[in-house]
Amino acid sequence: MSGDGRVSRDGRVSGDGEVSGDRQARDARKDRWSAHRDERRRRFVDAALRLLEAEGPELPMDAVAVEAGVSKPVLYRYFSDKAELIDALAERGSEYFLARMLPTINAGGPVLDRIAGAVGAYFAVIDEHPNLYWLIARRDAAPGGRYPGVQPDKESIAMALTAVIGDYMWFFGLDSGAAEPWAFGVTGLVQTTGEWWLQRRSMSRAHVVEYVTQLIWAALTGILGEAGIRIEPDQPMPVIRPRLSVRRAERQ
Repeated sequence: MSGDGRVSRDGRVSGDGEVSGDRQARDARKDRWSAHRDERRRRFVDAALRLLEAEGPELPMDAVAVEAGVSKPVLYRYFSDKAELIDALAERGSEYFLARMLPTINAGGPVLDRIAGAVGAYFAVIDEHPNLYWLIARRDAAPGGRYPGVQPDKESIAMALTAVIGDYMWFFGLDSGAAEPWAFGVTGLVQTTGEWWLQRRSMSRAHVVEYVTQLIWAALTGILGEAGIRIEPDQPMPVIRPRLSVRRAERQ
């Protein structure tokens, strides 16, 4: 017998082409199942988010199952426990933050507009999804918690800001080494003020965005002013590096 075939259990000889075809068929079935599972998981996260926004951050799993129109055992086939579901909700929160903020951070034009746009985008997300924010933030703060979310978002946003601030420092001939701590400081300022605002609601969103923007602008112009550099609010700056995408920011 030639070496380019094999004998099956029923005595038939199959060639390499048949083996390859079987493998491709199995791979195609696996891909379809993975896509189906991913779609089902996303639908369940949608249901959890609807319940979260309507009822608050307690999120009982039996209520999530009812909202999704499935039994609780079916839900547990896709999420091993509540922690895994919250992980998925945290990923959804990351999508919201990065999709809103990165376009404004990456946009060309005057620096003050970019600051105002990024701050406004952040406050828009927490205003529209407060229960999602508090669910993730409180679980992150729990001792021994395994919930990602706010902290990874903070890092991704800060690293995107680091690139922008570093470009400005380089453009003006200054040491860009300060860009990263400044970016993390600005991100922490926005996040902490956002939590204060969510709890108090003592002013409009537009006002708190304006105040935070003014504070960041004053810090930036003050630092540059110490180096004898003056920038105007409507002064456009060149885009020095390729703009960041959500995927690139997540990898940094």
